Amino acid sequence: MNPAGNDLLLLAGKIITVFKQIAMAIGATALIIGAGALLFYQDTISAEFIAESGNPDAVFPIFALFGVMFIGLAIVAALFVFFRKLREIINTVSDGDPFAPANSGRLHQMAWLMLAVQLLVLPAIPFALQLAKVGEEVGEDLGVNVDGGLDLSGILLVIILFILARVFRHGAAMRADLEGTV
Repeated sequence: MNPAGNDLLLLAGKIITVFKQIAMAIGATALIIGAGALLFYQDTISAEFIAESGNPDAVFPIFALFGVMFIGLAIVAALFVFFRKLREIINTVSDGDPFAPANSGRLHQMAWLMLAVQLLVLPAIPFALQLAKVGEEVGEDLGVNVDGGLDLSGILLVIILFILARVFRHGAAMRADLEGTV
């Protein structure tokens, strides 16, 4: 059996969490740049939209696009923190201390973060539907796929994380009690 520091599963977990955080940082950067460009070039985009649609009364759905981008940024930020917390837990396991008292708090925070991600999807649905509708009106497939709602596997993950937080809190308390009696 590999010592905790040489465990390939833990190494894979560390690598994956780092890559996920990098992906979330890239996503956040893209959303911020996109929102800035949308704001800066709003008039040009609206004029081109009217020209492409052939309808002088067409209105580019800038508010809907900003809404999706803002919610997307909040989701990406929550996931960035989620993966940081997961990496911190993996590090304590690598150090041979999985029931570190801080891990209970980390799991608890991860559960709240995943619940926030699940709930943030809901207000994005009307914005995405509006974008899809505008795309249909101008005869363009904008690639908007609205498949919203609560994800049952995501809700299950939230419940599991809250339960694991309790298990880790109890494990840390039991370890503290044991160390106090020795």
